Amino acid sequence: MEFNKTADGKYEPLKQKNVDTGMGLERTLAILNGKESVYDTELFLEVIDLLKNKSKHFNNKDARIIVDHMRAAIFIAAEDVTPSNKDQGYILRRLIRRSEAKSVYSLGLEVFPFEDIVDIYTNQFKDEYPELSNKKEQITRTILHEVAKFHKTLEQAVKEFETIKEKTNTLISGKDAFYLHATHGLTIDIVKDWAVKGDLKVNEKEFEGEFIKHQEISKAGLKKKFAGGLADHSDVTVRGHTATHLLHQALRDVLGGSTHQTGSNITPERIRFDFSHNEKLTSEQIGKVEDIVNSKIKKDLKVTKELMSADEADKLGAIGLFKDKYAKKVSIYKIGDFSVEYCGGPHVKHTAEIGHFEIIKEKALGLGQRRIRAVLN
Repeated sequence: MEFNKTADGKYEPLKQKNVDTGMGLERTLAILNGKESVYDTELFLEVIDLLKNKSKHFNNKDARIIVDHMRAAIFIAAEDVTPSNKDQGYILRRLIRRSEAKSVYSLGLEVFPFEDIVDIYTNQFKDEYPELSNKKEQITRTILHEVAKFHKTLEQAVKEFETIKEKTNTLISGKDAFYLHATHGLTIDIVKDWAVKGDLKVNEKEFEGEFIKHQEISKAGLKKKFAGGLADHSDVTVRGHTATHLLHQALRDVLGGSTHQTGSNITPERIRFDFSHNEKLTSEQIGKVEDIVNSKIKKDLKVTKELMSADEADKLGAIGLFKDKYAKKVSIYKIGDFSVEYCGGPHVKHTAEIGHFEIIKEKALGLGQRRIRAVLN
């Protein structure tokens, strides 16, 4: 870097000229310590040594993938992301599953030592990123659920892969790769890893086509569902809609700020509300949530709508599903000083209009997700 470009387009020589190598902190650390790779530095060595000591047939390449993937997974999990098949959750799932597959089937470890890895990284970054230590239990629980779920399918997945491999000498079709993904939860990274070991390749373009086709089918199904989660705009449905805002905040008050809405479906007969959480709610927690919602209803809080920028909404602490899908000006609904959410409406004017709120069922929806069914009396 040699010049500074002025407002009128002229170039002035810089007093200090620099070379931007693009190395980043970790590569710089490796060079300053005379190491050939960042994986030979203190940032990764403790986890690599852990894997080496537990491995039946250790190799550097697979170990490096695990230490890199798991560090990323820990930081993502600390941001309240849970493994899923879309968006950030899919990235997290791929990182964890590939690490587990490498650990058990490539390095020959009897058990994937993810808890030890979480311990090492949270301790390593405790000063720079104290939130990792503060959320260590949550991070461990998030990874545990994904590891346990995937471990059940791995053995059968290996058998299926071997059967598919016998059908070809060179290329695994995208359809077969997607079958392994959809049926046994193998990410494309794992299929490629196993294919390479058998001197095979994977038709990734065909896989992507199958993946997109599957997404389009899912989206088509979603379009048939209720707009905004509401069956209609009848009085009772609108009351149920406002009740979900109270429910959302009540769940966050009882379970913690990492809990967030993942979906809803409201009819005149019932409220269905999906949210992120890894454990079954206790009867005490359900009772607390109901009490909070009904106390806010009794207070007859005013429900107001404001249009503002997304930045202004974030400053207010507004919560909502799919924030990135909103326009520059967003619609924010406030319920007294209790709830602030992104929403397009419609809503009641005061909470007393809602009536009595009762949770009739709470169950698991999937990994890291729960579902509440409720009614208004």
